[in-house]
Amino acid sequence: MQFADLVADYERLEATSKRLEMRSILVDLFRKVPPAQLPSLVYLMQGELRPEFEGVELGVADSLAARAVAQATHTPEKTVSDSVRRTGDLGTTAEELLAKPSGRLGAEPLKVDEVYSELTRIAASSGEGSQELKIRILVELIARATPPEAKYIVRFALGKLRLGVREMTIVDALSAAFADAGKEARAAVEAAYNRSSDLGLVAEHVARHGLAGLREIKIEVGRPIRPMLAERALNLSDVLERMHGRTALEYKYDGLRVQAHIPSGGTVKLFSRRLDEISTQFPELVKELPTAIHRRPAIVEGECVPVDPETDELRPFQEVSRRRGRKHDLARLQEEVPVRLFLFDVLLDGPTVTVDEPFPERRKRLETLVKDTERVRLATQKIVESVPEAQRFFDEAIAAGCEGVMAKSLAAGSTYRAGARGFWWIKYKREYTHALADSIDGVVVGAFYGHGRRGGRYGALLLAVYNPDKDRFESFCKVGSGFDDATLDRLPAKLKPYEVKERPESVLTGLEPDVWFRPAVVMEVRGAELTLSPIHRAGVGLIRPDAGLALRFPRFTGRWRDDKDAANATTTKELLSLYRSQVRQISKSSGGEEPT
Repeated sequence: MQFADLVADYERLEATSKRLEMRSILVDLFRKVPPAQLPSLVYLMQGELRPEFEGVELGVADSLAARAVAQATHTPEKTVSDSVRRTGDLGTTAEELLAKPSGRLGAEPLKVDEVYSELTRIAASSGEGSQELKIRILVELIARATPPEAKYIVRFALGKLRLGVREMTIVDALSAAFADAGKEARAAVEAAYNRSSDLGLVAEHVARHGLAGLREIKIEVGRPIRPMLAERALNLSDVLERMHGRTALEYKYDGLRVQAHIPSGGTVKLFSRRLDEISTQFPELVKELPTAIHRRPAIVEGECVPVDPETDELRPFQEVSRRRGRKHDLARLQEEVPVRLFLFDVLLDGPTVTVDEPFPERRKRLETLVKDTERVRLATQKIVESVPEAQRFFDEAIAAGCEGVMAKSLAAGSTYRAGARGFWWIKYKREYTHALADSIDGVVVGAFYGHGRRGGRYGALLLAVYNPDKDRFESFCKVGSGFDDATLDRLPAKLKPYEVKERPESVLTGLEPDVWFRPAVVMEVRGAELTLSPIHRAGVGLIRPDAGLALRFPRFTGRWRDDKDAANATTTKELLSLYRSQVRQISKSSGGEEPT
């Protein structure tokens, strides 16, 4: 396949924000590509070279890419820099420079396989001389490219493809391209993706063998499973009602969710909730898990919690977050911030895939699979059948340093639903006793410059929740409280990689911030209450025409949800549920009727 044909589809995708139109473009593209080439094509469409959990990165900095553009187009680096300041995008600059008569050397047309192979070479280069090798490969690609091809090669190298194509749009397209696009077909493709976290693998199997081919995709050690998610409840009575009067309550630890893959032989791998591999950040768990898990291979899930090295008490999440992304001083951090992994589920037990077993059976397996060690323990659990029992267990969890409890269904259908959120698991935290039932995980989509003491830096951020039904991010608050000076100083650097020139097509808001960001960074906020707003667009029209939900008096809690990607933030549906729960509370306290 010619790379120019793929670039033509890139431009069509970038030109539309309509999900059905995007799906149609992808369907046509997938149908004309041989199955063997589909994986690389799907990865390229996502701005990746391999499944995201493999962590393959090109390692091309802005300055390095600018040098490559300058060399490939025979242009002074200052001219390139000046152009980027004007266009806001190095890819557009490359396109403009190659459009000049003297800008392109001319060569054989690029092929998709060739571009993919060369980009893979860039990602694989490391050590002494690797930066020059990256530049040389990038220069050769740009010099051979047409102007539009160069634009996307540069954007890809910088991790800024900007197509707006999300995973679920690709799932829709695959079910339409190789099946009947009905609900069952889409569910089958999504289920295969949820269990493999690899859309390229799913694409090849469904292209070769239809929906039947998806059954060949097995759960394997080393390939993470998209995590099952929980709904929330207003009180313990509501929890028991939804669980039909009987449930398994577990401590809800305030930590980092971890999926641990323990092979029969070889090294343990740890994956975060976002499916990033975090093994190097917790070497003590990698070392101890083979001792604690005595049937292998195995895949288990748990919560990684910081513990006080002197008192053995559980510590807040913020402490374990100090170890995320660290490559140096790990030995010192292991001593300063020791952790313990509390296991709550098993997804693979030796040769047996357990995700289709009811939760009570999985828990029994886990109890026979795990031997408690200093750093690996079973999550504390109790079966309860009354509100007083549940309240006592909840109080014990809070006293132990947890943030609440998780309720899990004991029904025959309580299988592990990878990638799904539902009332098979329900979370109830101590904050739910307030008027606003919970904290909210919002996605940063914009920033406003500050005034006074905050002059010259960001003074507030625009946050959005995710609407999976419409695949968009809808604003719900502008938050400027809760930031200390150190955090404010770090904001520009933290958000810079996601800065874009214009409002992303997937963002819906009535505000115009000074700076726009691609939805990626998630942060936790609290507020006094949820209200209706003519400006914000979260759930617009669901309560009142032309009004969305907004958080009144929002405040940053200090917690960056690095363990979540944008699509795992609080959803519009959850925000609506919080609003209705709040209204019911207010109605009951005032003697009024509950809303229907």
